[in-house]
Amino acid sequence: MNARRARLTLWFAILTLAACRDSSLPARIGAPSFANDDTPQILTIDHQVPHISTVPANAGDLVQLFVRERVASNRDARQVVLMIHGASVPVLPGGDLGTDHYDWALWLAQAGGFDVFMLDFQGSGLSPRPKMDDPCNVPTAQQQSILIPNPLSATCPPSYPFQLINAHSDWDELDAVVDYIRAIRGVDKVALVGWSQGSFRVGPYAVQHPDKVESLLLYAPIYNPEGRAGVGPDGFDPPVALPQPGTPMTLTTRPAFMNRWDPEIQCDGQVEDGIQDVVWSAIMDNDEIGRTWGPSDGVMRVRSPFLWGWNSGTVSRLSVPVLIIVGALDLQVEGFPKFPHSFFNLYETIPHSHKLLFRVDCAGHFMVWERQRRVLHHISKEWLKHGAVEGYTTGVFSVDTEGVIHPQQE
Repeated sequence: MNARRARLTLWFAILTLAACRDSSLPARIGAPSFANDDTPQILTIDHQVPHISTVPANAGDLVQLFVRERVASNRDARQVVLMIHGASVPVLPGGDLGTDHYDWALWLAQAGGFDVFMLDFQGSGLSPRPKMDDPCNVPTAQQQSILIPNPLSATCPPSYPFQLINAHSDWDELDAVVDYIRAIRGVDKVALVGWSQGSFRVGPYAVQHPDKVESLLLYAPIYNPEGRAGVGPDGFDPPVALPQPGTPMTLTTRPAFMNRWDPEIQCDGQVEDGIQDVVWSAIMDNDEIGRTWGPSDGVMRVRSPFLWGWNSGTVSRLSVPVLIIVGALDLQVEGFPKFPHSFFNLYETIPHSHKLLFRVDCAGHFMVWERQRRVLHHISKEWLKHGAVEGYTTGVFSVDTEGVIHPQQE
C-alpha cells in the first residue's frame, strides 16, 4: 500500500499543476478553443448529429442532436469516450463547465489523450426540446408557484398532456450518436460515461449493443434492483402504451437545486466559494428559455421521462467492464429505502469479475464540482485508458481525502 500511496500522492501533485495550467484556458462555450501554453492544444468541436426522432411528441421528424467533442489537436486519438447527462443537468455543465480546472472532458482529452464526446438527449441542453417552449406544459402546481406572473398571468391546461421522453427514445438517440462517432472516428467501440440517471441509458444500451461498447463508467448511478422491467423477447420493449399521461417537463429553481446539493456538503473545503454560482450560470447558459421564466435567476426545464429496463435482470446480463464511483456523502443514490447503498447491489449483481467500485470520502452527488473531482478525474482517466485503476481490475475500495485508495471487504 505504501507504493500506491506514493503514486497517488504524485498524481495529486500532477493534478495541482494541471489545474494551474488549465486556468489559462478560455471560459467560453464554443468552438474551437486552444490552450495557450506547452500543454496539448485541445480543440472544441460542436456536432449536430442527424436522427429520425422516436420521441412521441415529434416522432418521425429529422432532428439534430447536440454533441460536443474535446480532442487534442496534435494527436490522432483512437480511444473514444462518450459522456451523457443525468435526469436534469445538461451535459455541458457536468462535463465541460468551462471554468478553470473543473472541466472533466478537458482533463480526459489533455491528460488521457482521449477523444471525448458529450451528448444532450432531446429535451435537455442544446438538443431540441419539443413541447417545452410552452409554459402551459408545466404541472399546474408549478405554474402557480413559479411561473405566475412570469411568463403566465394565470394557470392553463397543457397543450401536450403527456410525458416527453422514454427509455427507448433515449436508447435510440444514444445508438445514433454512437454510430456517428464510430463512423467519423473509425473505431469499433466507444467507452460510455453516465452520471446519475444516465445509468438508465448506458446500462441497458450496453446489454443491447455489447459489440459497440468498450466499457462503462457509472458515476453516482441511480439504481433500483426491482425497477420497472420491459417486455418482449429481449426484455426492453415498453411495458405500457406510450406516451404516458402527464406533462412534458417539470421545473427546478435555483433554491430547489441547491437544496439537493447543500445537505451533502459536510466537509471543510468540500466546495470552493462561488462554484455554485458558476454551476447555476452554466445551467442557465444551456437553457435559453428557462433562464427567462420565473424568478430573476431563471429555472431549469427538466424533461419528463418514462423509464424501464434498468434493474437486477438487466445488470445480470452486462458483459462489458464496469467501474462505479460514488461519493460517500451522496444522498441522491439512496432513493430506494428497500435498497440502501444500492450501488453495492449493482456491483454484486454484475456477473463478471472485470468490475470496480470506488466510494470517495468527502464527496456527494455533485463531486464533479467539488474538491474530490480530482479523484473522479484521475480514476476515470486510468479506467478508460487501462481498464484498471492502480493495477486493480476488480474489487471495492474507498478513497480518502489524501487520494489514498483502501481496499474494502466485499
